[in-house]
Amino acid sequence: MDYLLDDLLSLPPYEMEHEEKERLYKEKLTNLTWYHYERCPEYRCIINALGITPETVFNPKDVPLLPVRLFKDYDLMSVKRDEVIKTMTSSGTSGQKVSKIYLDRRNSQNQTRVLSGIISSYIGKQRLPLLVLDTGLSLKNREMFSARGAGIIGFATFGRKPVYALDEKMELDLETIRAFLRENNHGKILLFGYTFVIWKYIVQQLEKQGEHIDIKDGILFHIGGWKKLKDEAVDAGEFNRRVRGVLGNVRVHNYYGMVEQLGSIYAECECGNMHASIFSDVIIRDPQDFSDMGLNRRGIIELLSLLPTSYPGHALLTEDEGEILGEDDCPCGRKGKYFRIYGRLHGAEIRGCSDTHGN
Repeated sequence: MDYLLDDLLSLPPYEMEHEEKERLYKEKLTNLTWYHYERCPEYRCIINALGITPETVFNPKDVPLLPVRLFKDYDLMSVKRDEVIKTMTSSGTSGQKVSKIYLDRRNSQNQTRVLSGIISSYIGKQRLPLLVLDTGLSLKNREMFSARGAGIIGFATFGRKPVYALDEKMELDLETIRAFLRENNHGKILLFGYTFVIWKYIVQQLEKQGEHIDIKDGILFHIGGWKKLKDEAVDAGEFNRRVRGVLGNVRVHNYYGMVEQLGSIYAECECGNMHASIFSDVIIRDPQDFSDMGLNRRGIIELLSLLPTSYPGHALLTEDEGEILGEDDCPCGRKGKYFRIYGRLHGAEIRGCSDTHGN
């Protein structure tokens, strides 16, 4: 059995309605489950232990799910080791185990194409001048590279001539920022960074220094690090307001994702809702019996993705709490489920792309 996505990769990411997506996911996730069953011995043991009959057809909500932390304890791959071209690891504080995700060339290329389609639907297809709200050291430091460096490299594909707002000491490089703006502030600018890094090292430092970066037309994507901001009583509204206060006319888009399902990001729309694309979906599970809770109820987030082929990561139970707000009817016009994230479940490990940077 093989598993192909070529028929979907060129489709717009937010134009498929519920019934068509449900049929698609029943077919694709069933095929993907048995694809991994054939290729990953550890996954086969799990399926057999669950007593699932081979060749069962699954509705999306019934696909066997794996707890995301399983990737911390086991090397799960559905390709031969010599076919692995990249091993991604999750962030973790000192002493924590990290997830290890093994990518072959096909899986990596599909993730890049899907991520490109999602981001392009927000910024357009033209590559934009990129201001990275971080330090270039994050590409050199192997401890940072697992998450922060990989994210920067990923977003660099949508930008051109990336410039870093922080020097290697994590201090504002105002001279470099101003030179960047002199060259590019006549048109649209792309910005990228990690939430807590932006808050602590960009926003708070600009405020402290009484500086204002007058961006005329910017689009900022940021991810991770909300736990520390919530500890400081900073919510998304306050974050966005303070970002614009020091950076100027910037549209701010948070997005949700994890190394265990790279490429399948959930981007925040203009209405402040996280959206699933045609390549991903979300289910909210009851913490007591893991049943599907449907709309407008808080529970554990399960993430579905059509992308993982080199490892069995297509149905993962996260350690985050969320709520599905609706489907196909967000005022922004994007189809698919849209939802809200409330943060880590009580007692779950702290993990996140920027949570690892010390105070």
